[in-house]
This record gives sequence, C-alpha cells and structure tokens, in this order.
Amino acid sequence: MTQVQESSAGRAAGPTPPRNGWWGVAALALGTFTVVTSEMLPVGLLTPMGRSLGVPEGVAGLTLTITGLVAALSAPVLIPLLGRTDRRTALCALVAVLVVGNLGAAWAPGFGTMVAARVLVGVGMGGVWALAAGLAVRLVPARSAGAATSLVFSGVAVASVLGVPAGTYLGAFAGWRAAFWAAAGLGAAVLVAAALLPRLPAETPVPLGGALRLTRDPRLRTGLVVVAFLVTGHFAAYTYVRPVLEDVSGVGAGAVGTLLLVYGVAGVAGNFLAGAGAARSPRRTLLVIATVLAATVAALPWLGGSVALAAVLMAVWGLSYGGVSVSTQTWVLLAAPDAREAASSLFVGVFNGAIALGALVGGLAADGIGVTAVMWVGGALAVGALVTTAAGRAPVAAPAP
Repeated sequence: MTQVQESSAGRAAGPTPPRNGWWGVAALALGTFTVVTSEMLPVGLLTPMGRSLGVPEGVAGLTLTITGLVAALSAPVLIPLLGRTDRRTALCALVAVLVVGNLGAAWAPGFGTMVAARVLVGVGMGGVWALAAGLAVRLVPARSAGAATSLVFSGVAVASVLGVPAGTYLGAFAGWRAAFWAAAGLGAAVLVAAALLPRLPAETPVPLGGALRLTRDPRLRTGLVVVAFLVTGHFAAYTYVRPVLEDVSGVGAGAVGTLLLVYGVAGVAGNFLAGAGAARSPRRTLLVIATVLAATVAALPWLGGSVALAAVLMAVWGLSYGGVSVSTQTWVLLAAPDAREAASSLFVGVFNGAIALGALVGGLAADGIGVTAVMWVGGALAVGALVTTAAGRAPVAAPAP
C-alpha cells in the first residue's frame, strides 16, 4: 500500500488524490479568509455605516461584537446539530448563510436589519471555521496535515492584512455598502469551490452537549485555556495599538498604517513558520510564541519611542501572534483526534469569545489606568498562556512517516 493510500485508509471521505485534495484545502483557505473578512469589515466602515443607519459609531460597533459573540455561541452547537450530514453539503449550507448575511448587510435600510444580517454572518462564520480545519486534514496525506492546517489558517492572517484594508478602501471609494456586496460575491465564489469538493461523510457524530464533555480531557482543556489567554491578551493590546503608537512613537495616521502593514505581513509568515513547528511539537511552539509575545507587547511602551524600533517590535509581534491560530488549532486537533469537528467548534467558541473579552478588558484598562496600560495587560495574559502551556498536559504529535 502506498503512503497516500495508508494516510487515506480509514478516513470517512475515502482516498483522495493529493493534488485534488490541495485544491480543496485552498478552497477552505479562501473560506476562512472570507469569514474573517466578513466579520471584521465594520472595523474600517463604522463612521459611514453609523451615519447611514442613523446610530452613533459606538452603537455601530456592536455589529462587530454581535457577530463574534454569535460565532462563539453557535459553533459548539452547530456541529452536533449537523449530525451525519455530509460535510460538503454542510459547508455549502453554512457558506450560503454567510452570503445571505452579507447581502442583508449591504441592503440594510436600518440598524435592526443590519443586526439580523450580522447574526447570520456570525452563524456562517462559526460553522465554516469549525469545519475547515477538521476537513483540511482529510483532504491530504497524513504527512501533509500540518501544512494543510497552516494553509487553511493563512486565510485568517491574510484577511487581517488584505481583506479588511481592501474593504475599507472600497468603502471609501464606492460607499460602505459596496464592501458588503463584495464580501457576498467572495462568499459566492467560496460556495462554488465548496460544491466542487469530494463527498465528505461525517465522522463519528457528537451528541448535543458532547462537545462540552470533551473538556474533561486535560490536554484539550489546557489548549483552550491557552487560546483564551493568548487571544484575550492580544486583543486587549492590539485593539488600542493605534493610540499607543501615536502616544509613544509620535507617529501620524499614515505611519500607523505602515506599521500595521508590517505587522500583518509578518503575521502571514508567522502562520506558516508556526504551522511547521506545531506539527512537530505544539507545546514547544506555543512556549516560544507566548514568550516572544509577552516580551514584545510589554516592551512596546518602553522601546517604541523610535519609529524604527516600533517597526521592529510590530514585526516581531506579528510574527509571534501570526502563529497563534494554527498552533492552538493543531493542539486541539491532536488532543481530540476522534472528535476533531467538535473540538474545533469549542476552539472557535473560545477564540471568538476571547476577542470580545480582550477588547472589553483593554477598554477598561485604557479608561481606568491609561492607554499604555493595555500593553501591560496584554503581556501579563501572555505570561499566563506561557505558564499554562508549560504546566498543563499537552498532546503528542504523531511521528513523521
């Protein structure tokens, strides 16, 4: 039996030619890019959205919070509800929900309609993200699982670098609604690509509530706690990085944009570097990530007075955080190899909940102590991730064939 046949034997999906499998992985990467771009679009469109919908910017910002919270709550429920539904069919249905949500956001005549549309985006996002990583490892030989997971989660990193800025620019030139129309069009392309995937029968179904029972495994529980620490800490700091840079480095809006671009490009590189490392040892990779992230975030208020040093620190920050998604997702998949979709749904729930919590914690720190305090909070939470990674139970990666 060949290596490809060995890696494919026993999968519910059956043998898949590696070349066709990689096209499927690329489709999933486009899917993660689309869902994250759809989630984050309001970031650059709040002012015109609020003006058009007749609400203050702060209220318009709830369109981002609502989507994240819906994704966090729906992902662990959706996977059990899908039962034995073929995963290609399920993926197509969830992408269709995402498309309808973006179309609704583009058309929304009032804030109530916009909220309903963003709820649909949250449902589609949570479901697609929960399925994507588990499906990626079924489309390629076992030896390529780490690379496939890295490629899928590169969509998350690239969305931060290209998706959100592109939506912002499109909104500036053609109106904020055009950005949501474009997101719907991108979702339609993902829908076509998903329809071309091979049949992907459901693996062992998990009953409603079964996903939560998976947390009895200390390896999975440790991984989810690490996710909570790292993502909460990152967003506590990153949500307020612009005022921190303006205050510490004295840079203007144009320079901040350049520094964020440096951060984003480094994040894409970090995704692939960490993916390769996590496939060999998720614990060792996350120890490095948590250490570097804690040191970099904490150092920014002290060393960021020079624009050049600020650029270096932003690049290192991007490099380290860029590896968080793929490393923690790899940890979760290795911790629950027989319930990958259910474990991924918990991952998506914790991840999106941590985004909302991070923004809240950062806001409280900025208002109560001062804007640079968000960096200390972010660094402290990264240290919490470091301690948890070192002390907790970790899964063991399968030996390379």
